Amino acid sequence: MKKISFLLLLSSLSLTALLYPVASTVAAEQKEATSTTTEADQKKSYSSVDERRLFNTLEQERAGLQEKIKVLADKEKELKTLAQEVDKKFEQMDNKIKELKKVQQKTEELLALKDQAELNKIKELSKIYAKMSPEKAALALSSLKDQQLAADLIANMKTKSAAKILEQLDKLKAASLTTRLSTLSPE
Repeated sequence: MKKISFLLLLSSLSLTALLYPVASTVAAEQKEATSTTTEADQKKSYSSVDERRLFNTLEQERAGLQEKIKVLADKEKELKTLAQEVDKKFEQMDNKIKELKKVQQKTEELLALKDQAELNKIKELSKIYAKMSPEKAALALSSLKDQQLAADLIANMKTKSAAKILEQLDKLKAASLTTRLSTLSPE
């Protein structure tokens, strides 16, 4: 009995081994045929004309939506590119602003140095005019075309020297310089 059951088992195993490659090939072919027929059946098996029209309409809308998605993706890429360009331009502008601020600061420093140098020159000239005789200083001041310079020179002199020079000037010139002296702006 054991021998018979063993022989039956062996024979069933050998049959399975022989049939297995054929069965798997047949199953694969059936699967392909089924999938092709299902797609064909889906396209061909409409229960009504309306169903087919609806299916066609849906397919057209789907194609339209896919095209819109593609267009939107292209627009998104374009917007990203533009945003990067704008960022670069802002960065360039920031760099230019920094450069301009440096130039402005340098210009202000140079102007301050220039103003200080002019003030020092005016003080030196005031000392020179103060050491001159009042008649000669008055003659020199009255011949100056720049009335503001004349007023600055007198303003930087000692009061006694300025008074002696103003006494020597004609009345109109002295009045004009006095008016300018009263409206001097602090530097």
